[in-house]
Amino acid sequence: MLSSFCPIKAKAKSQNKLREEDIAKIVATWSARKDIPKYAHLATPEELKANEFNLNISLYVDTFEEEAPIDLDAVRAEIAKLDTELATTRARLAQALKELGA
Repeated sequence: MLSSFCPIKAKAKSQNKLREEDIAKIVATWSARKDIPKYAHLATPEELKANEFNLNISLYVDTFEEEAPIDLDAVRAEIAKLDTELATTRARLAQALKELGA
């Protein structure tokens, strides 16, 4: 059996380095032989064979995070508000330039 891991890494110069807490979590997960969603998967020999013994983490651990849906009505309302503010600002600018004789 094989566990695949997706640890969180701390950036250090141009290399990623595992923090002590990352190493402890990896060891604890491996020792417990656990599947943890979005972190680790205990692959069976059959799975490994089916994947041609490719150990790429993405074949075993789904790390996809769904994005929050965008409220299009709120976006349209914000655009309308900004359009109104822009029109007001342009009118004020035109008035100021007219008063300056420009």
